[in-house]
Amino acid sequence: MLPMSLRALIDNERVPKHIAIIMDGNGRWAQEQGQDRLFGHFHGVASVRDIVEGSAELGVRYLTLYAFSTENWDRPEQEVTGLMELLVETIRKEVPILNKNNIRLHVIGELSMLPDHAKVALQEAFDLTAQNTGLNLVLALSYSSRWELVSAVKKIAEDVKADKLDPSAISQDTLQQYLSTSEFPDPELMIRTSGEYRISNFLLYQLAYAELYFTQTRWPDFRKENLYEAILDFQKRERRFGKTSGQIIDGLTNN
Repeated sequence: MLPMSLRALIDNERVPKHIAIIMDGNGRWAQEQGQDRLFGHFHGVASVRDIVEGSAELGVRYLTLYAFSTENWDRPEQEVTGLMELLVETIRKEVPILNKNNIRLHVIGELSMLPDHAKVALQEAFDLTAQNTGLNLVLALSYSSRWELVSAVKKIAEDVKADKLDPSAISQDTLQQYLSTSEFPDPELMIRTSGEYRISNFLLYQLAYAELYFTQTRWPDFRKENLYEAILDFQKRERRFGKTSGQIIDGLTNN
Protein backbone atom coordinates (compact mmCIF):
# COMPACT_ATOMS: atom_id res chain seq x y z
CA MET A 1 0.00 0.00 0.00
CA LEU A 2 1.38 3.38 -1.03
CA PRO A 3 1.87 6.01 1.72
CA MET A 4 -0.62 8.87 1.74
CA SER A 5 0.63 12.01 0.02
CA LEU A 6 0.99 15.15 2.12
CA ARG A 7 -1.27 16.76 -0.49
CA ALA A 8 -4.32 15.32 1.32
CA LEU A 9 -3.40 17.25 4.49
CA ILE A 10 -3.32 20.68 2.85
CA ASP A 11 -6.17 23.11 3.56
CA ASN A 12 -7.13 24.20 0.04
CA GLU A 13 -8.63 27.42 1.41
CA ARG A 14 -5.28 28.53 2.86
CA VAL A 15 -2.88 27.82 0.01
CA PRO A 16 -0.49 30.78 -0.49
CA LYS A 17 -1.53 32.97 -3.41
CA HIS A 18 2.12 33.73 -4.23
CA ILE A 19 5.11 31.45 -3.58
CA ALA A 20 8.69 32.54 -4.26
CA ILE A 21 11.54 30.02 -4.46
CA ILE A 22 15.32 30.37 -4.39
CA MET A 23 16.34 27.29 -6.36
CA ASP A 24 19.67 26.58 -4.68
CA GLY A 25 21.98 23.59 -4.73
CA ASN A 26 22.30 22.58 -8.40
CA GLY A 27 26.07 22.92 -8.39
CA ARG A 28 26.61 21.14 -5.08
CA TRP A 29 24.22 18.34 -6.12
CA ALA A 30 26.26 17.82 -9.30
CA GLN A 31 29.56 17.81 -7.43
CA GLU A 32 28.17 15.22 -5.03
CA GLN A 33 27.44 13.09 -8.12
CA GLY A 34 30.98 13.59 -9.38
CA GLN A 35 29.75 15.78 -12.26
CA ASP A 36 30.28 19.37 -13.33
CA ARG A 37 27.93 22.15 -12.23
CA LEU A 38 25.99 22.27 -15.52
CA PHE A 39 24.92 18.68 -14.90
CA GLY A 40 23.09 19.92 -11.81
CA HIS A 41 21.44 22.80 -13.65
CA PHE A 42 20.25 20.38 -16.33
CA HIS A 43 18.64 18.12 -13.74
CA GLY A 44 17.16 21.11 -11.93
CA VAL A 45 14.87 21.66 -14.93
CA ALA A 46 12.88 18.54 -13.96
CA SER A 47 12.29 20.07 -10.54
CA VAL A 48 11.05 23.30 -12.12
CA ARG A 49 8.59 21.35 -14.24
CA ASP A 50 7.33 19.35 -11.26
CA ILE A 51 6.94 22.35 -8.93
CA VAL A 52 5.21 24.46 -11.59
CA GLU A 53 2.78 21.61 -12.18
CA GLY A 54 2.23 21.08 -8.44
CA SER A 55 1.65 24.78 -7.83
CA ALA A 56 -0.89 24.98 -10.64
CA GLU A 57 -2.72 21.92 -9.30
CA LEU A 58 -2.97 23.54 -5.85
CA GLY A 59 -4.40 26.76 -7.23
CA VAL A 60 -1.35 28.92 -6.52
CA ARG A 61 -1.80 32.11 -8.56
CA TYR A 62 1.84 33.31 -8.71
CA LEU A 63 5.08 31.33 -8.57
CA THR A 64 8.34 33.30 -8.72
CA LEU A 65 11.54 31.34 -9.30
CA TYR A 66 14.97 32.89 -8.72
CA ALA A 67 16.70 31.45 -11.76
CA PHE A 68 19.73 33.72 -12.31
CA SER A 69 20.99 36.69 -10.32
CA THR A 70 22.98 39.68 -11.56
CA GLU A 71 25.86 38.36 -9.44
CA ASN A 72 25.74 35.05 -11.35
CA TRP A 73 27.24 36.82 -14.38
CA ASP A 74 30.55 36.66 -12.45
CA ARG A 75 30.58 32.85 -12.52
CA PRO A 76 32.96 30.99 -14.89
CA GLU A 77 32.20 31.84 -18.53
CA GLN A 78 31.59 28.20 -19.45
CA GLU A 79 28.90 27.86 -16.78
CA VAL A 80 27.18 31.15 -17.74
CA THR A 81 27.18 30.24 -21.43
CA GLY A 82 25.81 26.80 -20.64
CA LEU A 83 23.08 28.29 -18.44
CA MET A 84 21.97 30.66 -21.21
CA GLU A 85 21.84 27.79 -23.72
CA LEU A 86 19.86 25.68 -21.23
CA LEU A 87 17.49 28.62 -20.64
CA VAL A 88 16.72 29.03 -24.35
CA GLU A 89 16.32 25.29 -24.92
CA THR A 90 14.06 24.88 -21.89
CA ILE A 91 11.85 27.90 -22.64
CA ARG A 92 11.18 26.76 -26.20
CA LYS A 93 10.53 23.18 -25.12
CA GLU A 94 8.20 24.13 -22.25
CA VAL A 95 5.95 26.71 -23.99
CA PRO A 96 3.52 24.04 -25.35
CA ILE A 97 3.26 22.58 -21.83
CA LEU A 98 2.64 26.03 -20.34
CA ASN A 99 -0.15 26.62 -22.85
CA LYS A 100 -1.65 23.19 -22.22
CA ASN A 101 -1.82 24.01 -18.51
CA ASN A 102 -3.04 27.62 -18.99
CA ILE A 103 0.16 29.06 -17.45
CA ARG A 104 1.39 32.55 -18.33
CA LEU A 105 5.11 33.35 -18.32
CA HIS A 106 6.61 36.59 -16.95
CA VAL A 107 10.21 37.63 -16.38
CA ILE A 108 11.70 40.23 -14.02
CA GLY A 109 15.30 41.42 -14.08
CA GLU A 110 17.88 43.39 -16.03
CA LEU A 111 17.05 41.67 -19.31
CA SER A 112 19.34 43.95 -21.33
CA MET A 113 22.25 41.84 -20.04
CA LEU A 114 20.88 38.64 -21.62
CA PRO A 115 22.27 37.43 -24.96
CA ASP A 116 20.11 38.24 -27.98
CA HIS A 117 18.99 34.65 -28.61
CA ALA A 118 17.72 34.43 -25.02
CA LYS A 119 15.77 37.68 -25.41
CA VAL A 120 14.16 36.38 -28.60
CA ALA A 121 13.16 33.08 -26.98
CA LEU A 122 11.68 34.87 -23.98
CA GLN A 123 9.70 37.32 -26.12
CA GLU A 124 8.29 34.43 -28.13
CA ALA A 125 7.24 32.74 -24.89
CA PHE A 126 5.62 35.94 -23.57
CA ASP A 127 3.61 36.33 -26.76
CA LEU A 128 2.54 32.67 -26.92
CA THR A 129 1.38 32.50 -23.29
CA ALA A 130 -0.06 36.03 -22.96
CA GLN A 131 -3.69 34.90 -23.10
CA ASN A 132 -3.38 32.22 -20.40
CA THR A 133 -5.34 32.86 -17.21
CA GLY A 134 -4.10 30.23 -14.75
CA LEU A 135 -0.84 30.22 -12.81
CA ASN A 136 1.48 33.18 -13.42
CA LEU A 137 5.03 31.82 -13.63
CA VAL A 138 7.54 34.60 -12.91
CA LEU A 139 11.22 33.94 -13.68
CA ALA A 140 13.73 36.22 -11.96
CA LEU A 141 16.51 36.38 -14.56
CA SER A 142 19.56 38.63 -14.32
CA TYR A 143 17.79 39.92 -11.22
CA SER A 144 18.85 41.40 -7.91
CA SER A 145 16.71 43.28 -5.44
CA ARG A 146 19.27 46.05 -5.00
CA TRP A 147 19.32 46.59 -8.78
CA GLU A 148 15.51 46.70 -8.74
CA LEU A 149 15.35 49.24 -5.90
CA VAL A 150 18.00 51.49 -7.45
CA SER A 151 16.16 51.33 -10.77
CA ALA A 152 12.87 52.24 -9.07
CA VAL A 153 14.45 55.21 -7.26
CA LYS A 154 15.94 56.48 -10.53
CA LYS A 155 12.54 56.30 -12.26
CA ILE A 156 10.88 58.12 -9.35
CA ALA A 157 13.57 60.83 -9.50
CA GLU A 158 13.03 61.23 -13.24
CA ASP A 159 9.27 61.64 -12.77
CA VAL A 160 9.78 64.14 -9.96
CA LYS A 161 12.19 66.12 -12.16
CA ALA A 162 9.65 66.06 -15.00
CA ASP A 163 6.89 67.31 -12.63
CA LYS A 164 4.97 64.06 -13.09
CA LEU A 165 5.23 63.19 -9.40
CA ASP A 166 4.94 65.32 -6.26
CA PRO A 167 7.69 64.31 -3.77
CA SER A 168 5.35 64.95 -0.82
CA ALA A 169 2.91 62.39 -2.26
CA ILE A 170 5.45 59.55 -2.41
CA SER A 171 4.43 56.61 -0.22
CA GLN A 172 5.07 52.88 0.09
CA ASP A 173 2.43 52.35 -2.58
CA THR A 174 4.31 54.73 -4.89
CA LEU A 175 7.54 52.76 -4.59
CA GLN A 176 5.67 49.49 -5.16
CA GLN A 177 4.35 50.83 -8.45
CA TYR A 178 7.90 51.40 -9.72
CA LEU A 179 9.17 47.92 -8.89
CA SER A 180 9.47 45.23 -11.57
CA THR A 181 6.90 43.21 -9.61
CA SER A 182 4.28 45.99 -9.61
CA GLU A 183 1.64 43.81 -11.27
CA PHE A 184 2.06 40.95 -8.79
CA PRO A 185 1.04 40.63 -5.12
CA ASP A 186 3.82 40.19 -2.56
CA PRO A 187 4.84 36.56 -1.85
CA GLU A 188 3.27 34.95 1.19
CA LEU A 189 5.76 32.07 1.31
CA MET A 190 9.44 32.05 0.34
CA ILE A 191 11.21 28.69 0.02
CA ARG A 192 14.98 28.25 -0.20
CA THR A 193 16.49 24.85 -0.93
CA SER A 194 19.90 23.36 -0.14
CA GLY A 195 20.32 24.44 3.48
CA GLU A 196 21.37 28.08 3.10
CA TYR A 197 19.67 30.50 5.52
CA ARG A 198 19.71 33.80 3.65
CA ILE A 199 17.65 35.70 1.08
CA SER A 200 20.56 36.49 -1.29
CA ASN A 201 19.34 39.79 -2.74
CA PHE A 202 15.96 38.33 -3.73
CA LEU A 203 12.74 40.39 -3.47
CA LEU A 204 14.00 42.26 -0.39
CA TYR A 205 11.12 44.76 -0.42
CA GLN A 206 8.42 42.26 -1.37
CA LEU A 207 9.35 39.65 1.25
CA ALA A 208 8.72 42.02 4.17
CA TYR A 209 5.94 39.84 5.60
CA ALA A 210 6.52 36.55 3.80
CA GLU A 211 6.90 33.36 5.78
CA LEU A 212 10.40 31.93 5.20
CA TYR A 213 10.96 28.20 4.78
CA PHE A 214 14.41 26.62 4.49
CA THR A 215 15.09 23.01 3.56
CA GLN A 216 18.27 20.94 3.28
CA THR A 217 16.99 19.34 0.06
CA ARG A 218 19.05 20.25 -3.01
CA TRP A 219 17.00 21.79 -5.82
CA PRO A 220 17.38 18.83 -8.27
CA ASP A 221 15.80 16.59 -5.60
CA PHE A 222 12.96 19.01 -4.72
CA ARG A 223 9.57 17.64 -5.81
CA LYS A 224 5.85 18.08 -5.13
CA GLU A 225 6.00 16.33 -1.75
CA ASN A 226 8.67 18.82 -0.65
CA LEU A 227 6.42 21.66 -1.82
CA TYR A 228 3.49 20.20 0.12
CA GLU A 229 5.67 19.98 3.23
CA ALA A 230 6.56 23.68 2.91
CA ILE A 231 2.91 24.67 2.46
CA LEU A 232 1.83 22.59 5.46
CA ASP A 233 4.49 24.36 7.54
CA PHE A 234 3.14 27.70 6.25
CA GLN A 235 -0.40 26.75 7.24
CA LYS A 236 0.69 26.07 10.84
CA ARG A 237 2.01 29.62 11.27
CA GLU A 238 0.14 32.60 12.63
CA ARG A 239 0.51 35.58 10.30
CA ARG A 240 0.18 38.73 12.42
CA PHE A 241 1.62 41.53 10.22
CA GLY A 242 2.74 43.43 13.33
CA LYS A 243 -0.49 42.83 15.28
CA THR A 244 -0.97 40.69 18.39
CA SER A 245 -2.46 37.21 18.39
CA GLY A 246 -5.51 38.60 20.19
CA GLN A 247 -6.14 41.15 17.46
CA ILE A 248 -5.94 38.44 14.79
CA ILE A 249 -8.41 36.22 16.69
CA ASP A 250 -10.79 39.14 17.26
CA GLY A 251 -10.66 40.01 13.58
CA LEU A 252 -11.48 36.45 12.56
CA THR A 253 -14.32 36.31 15.08
CA ASN A 254 -15.83 39.61 13.89
CA ASN A 255 -15.68 38.45 10.29
